[in-house]
Amino acid sequence: MITQQKTSWKKKLETVLGLDLRSLAAFRIGISLIILTDLLTRYSDLTPHYTDIGVLPRTLLQEITKTGHWSLHTISGEPIFQILLFIIAAFFAVLMLVGYRTRIATIASWVLLISMHNRNPALIFAADDVLRALMFWAMFLPWGACYSLDRALNTSQRQLPEKVFSGATLALMCQQCFIYIFSAAIKTKSPTWTDGTAVYYALSYDQYVTYFGYFLLNFQPVLNIFTKITLVLEWIGPLAIFVPVRNSLFRLVAVLTFIGLHVGFGLTLNIGIFPFLSSFSWLAFLPSEFWNGLEKRLQTPARQGLKIYFDADCGFCKKVVHILRTLLILPGTPLLMAQEDPDIYADMQTHNSWVIEDYQGNRYFKFKGIVYVVSLSPIFRFLVPLLNWKPIMAGGTRFYEAIAINRKLAGNFTKPLKFRPLEVRNSRFLNILAVMLLIYAFIWNIQSYAPDLFKRKIWKNTEVLGRVTRLDQSWSIFAPGPPQDDGWHIIPGRLQDGTEVDIFRSGNPVNWDKPSLAVRSSIYRNMQWRTYFINLNRAIGKKLYPFYGKYLCYAWNSQHQGNQKLENLDIYFMDERTVPPGEKQTVEKKLTWQQSCTDLPM
Repeated sequence: MITQQKTSWKKKLETVLGLDLRSLAAFRIGISLIILTDLLTRYSDLTPHYTDIGVLPRTLLQEITKTGHWSLHTISGEPIFQILLFIIAAFFAVLMLVGYRTRIATIASWVLLISMHNRNPALIFAADDVLRALMFWAMFLPWGACYSLDRALNTSQRQLPEKVFSGATLALMCQQCFIYIFSAAIKTKSPTWTDGTAVYYALSYDQYVTYFGYFLLNFQPVLNIFTKITLVLEWIGPLAIFVPVRNSLFRLVAVLTFIGLHVGFGLTLNIGIFPFLSSFSWLAFLPSEFWNGLEKRLQTPARQGLKIYFDADCGFCKKVVHILRTLLILPGTPLLMAQEDPDIYADMQTHNSWVIEDYQGNRYFKFKGIVYVVSLSPIFRFLVPLLNWKPIMAGGTRFYEAIAINRKLAGNFTKPLKFRPLEVRNSRFLNILAVMLLIYAFIWNIQSYAPDLFKRKIWKNTEVLGRVTRLDQSWSIFAPGPPQDDGWHIIPGRLQDGTEVDIFRSGNPVNWDKPSLAVRSSIYRNMQWRTYFINLNRAIGKKLYPFYGKYLCYAWNSQHQGNQKLENLDIYFMDERTVPPGEKQTVEKKLTWQQSCTDLPM
């Protein structure tokens, strides 16, 4: 009786606190895509943001960095070194995406992510904080156990569980709640959230707002409702994943609701990867019933009847068919050795090809076989018309034949991919460690809301752990209230021939008028630049401006010759504070920095 009660409680805990391996895999794929997109975006500004000739050289970083923050990117200030680190980070992100040596790739990606963020703190936005937190707990999770190369090359005969319950799953669920609940708690300190005007102020912030968001400013009563809904959702919405009764239903509703919330953010605000990252983070909490129902609907006779035969004497062929089955999301498809069926083996030798057999007994060879298998993939079947296009089909067939003739040579490319056992183990040590770190992160969140609670020396001595691991959390996303110090920058520069140009607008004549949304999008072209220019108006701006001025001189003069070089420039901020609805805005012209370019080394 006691044993039955323990088993019942264990199942209940697994239901409420467990996560499906397929959900974790979807979470992994989404986060990997986010990291790759973020790396690509940041790479376009690698020189200005991460080198010593940019806006924040290492000498300045030493002055503003917090104790405990570290960065591999500070080893060198040369562009080539930063490029190397970006390539390495992209490599590990791709390994995470395809799920090969996933835990190692996750740890390496987490290290390089922290390093990149710490290299230039003036670029850090809320999405970066969320990404670091999610990546930290991902290191403890078996998110490479499904839809991955690790799963495709698995040699273990032990069946993997459908769900996993551990200290890490609890930590990830609590972390998701921290992000929203503590953000809501901090927001309640601002009257803009309690009186319903917060969304109005957020959409009035020109550096963030989209055309659709600007349009919504015409509907103030609706914005008041949106403000209330957002605050209530952040307060109680995440807790739905812990509801013990009909947990699957509540989880699914929470996932869909918050993805919808973040889609709304993305449509109205230019906030970089944040809406996509937050939406992908909710995929981790999709219930098993969602995946089971989806897989049941996908089990058509064509998919159930598919058989793939490969050459048992070809190690390369064996790896490829296992990988294809996994990446095309065709679990359960039999992978058979052609030598075991004389008729199939004869066809394999005749066509020098693998043999694909459909549910009606029809056989496909070479590239046509690939096209047929892709046509059954629930994700990639949209590619079939392209693959059937005559030039693609002809080229694909020739490529397949070349590989078939040179199998040993092709095997060198798959040699690093090793078959090995994959097991999902529940480590007591890792569970205890995850729970202890979760409590530590919880204290950081409490401190962000009520900093006076933790002034004792014992806490101060442990803060360095949060700085090193970047568990130093504070979810001030539009909190306490949306920024109201709106405006735009104007940077007149005087060339050596006496001409005055606008540095910000590709050397066009200086225009002091408020730029349109389209012009602002070209000036503040990504979230990193938006965040940097916002920080120029914060306390840290006093230290940033001298180096930003020098960078502007360098960037202009490295692309211009003779009397077209810059002699000096001025940086103005047109301060347009957001006023309450119905009131008239005023603009104050502020000279924030003056820079001479003639005495700088180029």
